[in-house]
Amino acid sequence: MKSTFLGAVALTAFIVTSPLFTASTGFAQTTAPLPPTTAPLQFVVPSSPGTTGDQLARLIGAKITQRTGTPVMVDNRLGAGGLIGIDAVAKATPDGKTFLFSATAFSTLAALRNDLPYDPIKNFSPVILLGTSPLVFVVNNAVPAQNMKEFVDYVGKQRPNTVNYASPGVGSVHHLTMEMFLQYTGLQMTHVPYKASANSLTDIVAGHVQSGFVVLQTATQLVQSGKMRMLAIMGTGHAAQFPTTPTFIESGYSMPVINAWFGISAPANVPPNALNAFNAEINQILKLPEVQLGMQKMGVTPSGGPPEKLETLVKNEIKIWSQVVKKADITLE
Repeated sequence: MKSTFLGAVALTAFIVTSPLFTASTGFAQTTAPLPPTTAPLQFVVPSSPGTTGDQLARLIGAKITQRTGTPVMVDNRLGAGGLIGIDAVAKATPDGKTFLFSATAFSTLAALRNDLPYDPIKNFSPVILLGTSPLVFVVNNAVPAQNMKEFVDYVGKQRPNTVNYASPGVGSVHHLTMEMFLQYTGLQMTHVPYKASANSLTDIVAGHVQSGFVVLQTATQLVQSGKMRMLAIMGTGHAAQFPTTPTFIESGYSMPVINAWFGISAPANVPPNALNAFNAEINQILKLPEVQLGMQKMGVTPSGGPPEKLETLVKNEIKIWSQVVKKADITLE
C-alpha cells in the first residue's frame, strides 16, 4: 500500500455559490458547503501508482488542495484485480471523507465473480463519472483486412479458429469487448491473454497475435507510425487523431458502445449534502483548462455531470457483461 498527502493540513469547506455547468452535460445544481473538519480526504485507487486511475486521483487531489486547502491522501490498494481496494471503500465509514477512484474493472468484476464481499450497487454511492477512453480494434500489418467487414470475412470464411486476439488478461474490458463482438458476429477466434497492455501490443506489432481491442491512447503512436492498423473505433463519434476511422456502428455492427471509464464513488449512506458538494467541486475542477489538458495527455475525455450518470453506466455495464460472461462461460482462475 502506498499513500501520498497532497497539500497542507489546513482545511476549508467546499463552497458552491452559483449554479454549476459541467464541461459536457450542462448539468446544474446548487449545494451547501461541507461542514469544516481537520480530517483529510482519502482517495482509494485499486491499481498501481502510475496507472491512469492513479494519475487522475493525484491530478484531482492536487486541484482540491489548491482550491480549498483540503488535504488529500491517495491510497493505492492493490490486489485481486481491484477487489481489495473496492471492498475497502465499501466497508469504510460513510462520513464523506473516503472515495473510490473506480474504473471499468468495477463493472467487469461484478459480472465475473459471484463471490464478491460487497454489492456493487447497494454498498456504494456514485459521485461522478470523471471521463472515458474509447476502445479501438487493431490488427497487425500481415492481416489483409482494411475494414471490419473484410476482417469478419477473413476470419469467418477463410480461417475459423486460427486467428488470435490479445488482451491484458482474462476478464479485462478488452477481453470482454472482444467476446461480445464474437458473439455478435458468430466468429470463432483464440484468446491470448497477457499480464499487461504493453505486452499484448508488442506481440500484435510483432505479428505473434493478429488483433485485439486496445485503448485509443495506447494505440495512437503505433498506428500513426504504421506499425499496426486501426479498423474501427468503439464509440459514438470519430477520434480527433483518426477522423476517417469509422465507428463500429458505421461499419455495420450495432453493438453497445463500450469505453474504458473512470469515476468516483463513495460508501453507501454518505449524507447527500456531502455527496452533492463533492460532485459540484469535481465538476468545477473538470472544467479547468489545465485539468482538461492533463486528462487529454492521459487519453481521457472529461465527462462530469450528476451522480446518476455514473450509476446508469455501471448498471448497464454489469447487465451487458453478465450476459457476455455467461454465454462465453468465462471464469477467473
